[in-house]
Amino acid sequence: MHSDHKLPTVDHIDAFISSEIPDKNEDPQLYSLVSEFMIHGPCGYYNMNCPCMIDKRCSKNFPKKFCNHTTLDPNGFPMYRRRDSGNFVEKSGVKLDNRSVVAYNKTLLKKYQAHINVEWCNQSGSIKYLFKYINKGPDRATVAVIQSDKEEKQDDEKDEIKQYYDCRYISACEATWRIFEYDVHYRTPSVMRLPFHLPGQQQVIYGADDDINNVLNKPSVASSMFLSWMKCNEIYEGARQLSYIEFPTKFVWKLDQRRWEPRKKGFAIGRIHSVSPSLGEAYFLRILLNKVRGPKSFEEIKTVDGQQFQTFRDACYALGLLDDDMEYIEAIKEASHHGSGYYIRNLFATMLLSNTLSRPDFVWENAWEYLSDGILYMQQKKLNLPGLSLTECEIKNLTLFEIEKYLVRNNSTLARFAGDKIMDNQNCVQAYKHNMMSFIGHMDANLDNYSLHY
Repeated sequence: MHSDHKLPTVDHIDAFISSEIPDKNEDPQLYSLVSEFMIHGPCGYYNMNCPCMIDKRCSKNFPKKFCNHTTLDPNGFPMYRRRDSGNFVEKSGVKLDNRSVVAYNKTLLKKYQAHINVEWCNQSGSIKYLFKYINKGPDRATVAVIQSDKEEKQDDEKDEIKQYYDCRYISACEATWRIFEYDVHYRTPSVMRLPFHLPGQQQVIYGADDDINNVLNKPSVASSMFLSWMKCNEIYEGARQLSYIEFPTKFVWKLDQRRWEPRKKGFAIGRIHSVSPSLGEAYFLRILLNKVRGPKSFEEIKTVDGQQFQTFRDACYALGLLDDDMEYIEAIKEASHHGSGYYIRNLFATMLLSNTLSRPDFVWENAWEYLSDGILYMQQKKLNLPGLSLTECEIKNLTLFEIEKYLVRNNSTLARFAGDKIMDNQNCVQAYKHNMMSFIGHMDANLDNYSLHY
């Protein structure tokens, strides 16, 4: 986001976002709109049957606390200004003050006259969750077909599975939006996915009855996008100045002709397909494709300072890309741009299980902040304490606990991978053991013999 479009200080936040009931005499229209659309509750003591109530507490954490000034907590989340002004709204016989106001923008509320919650987002990492939300698919509704009490009961056997239907649910607002053919979303710039493969291992798609000779003679087999990139480097001198991921910025892929041509208009960026470190040579080839420029063959990709290496892994070492397990740290950092904390922790556990890390403790120390993504939020939701703060040691402990659960399911444990070096704080170790023993107690009988070796 451009710096001119950000809200860098709390004063800027207050100018755009409000969590207070306006004075009824000064702005009666806004007071009426806030009263109708932006008041939460009553819930809690006044209404234990409110839909937001879970375990006798409001899942939305209302009412909030009074706050004379907007502040940011240690994790960068805002606590909006909610002054004890004496203004209130009465709903269901209960007087609700600023502690029950859902954050809103005055201009948007007056324009659309509907419930519009406006929040301040301060972290670039939020983007990956935004994309997941957009692409998660339509709303769904599960419909069950059941026999009414008035119908005569029959002894015929019922197929309960076929009586349930997973249906797409279209609300009135979504239906209206699509009827008027408004854009649902758009993306810029264009992103081109760049496949790659090891020598002789390009993807081949064929039917069960296809002749194998015809399949092997398909243009897509003889000239994949990846192989055509290396051929293009032979033809165009400018192409040899670009890495594979930079190629779409200057060249365009002609699918019908199965070749790359210089770009005449437009703009696109490239993204190489991600692969797991457990795939070995394919993973090391991907590392090289981000560095090597203008190769004309697989052999040139493996050539460093005039010396051709036997494997892509050896070439990575020659370029200094694999010193001190840095490739694994970079893989975790890259995954953090688009993957959830759960995914990143499982990725680290998979790395451990692959037995390819030379110094697991070094990788942990340089990547634990990425691996702990979402841990604090999980605890806040679990304990229903939105203001909960955890020490660095506690966050590390809980992160290791989640990683250990994945390892346990795969008949392994952190103790095999320098666990004593990773957990150097005795208090963390004790709390960690307690959490793990509680978890193991709920595992299947096949883990009865599991034990922690510290």
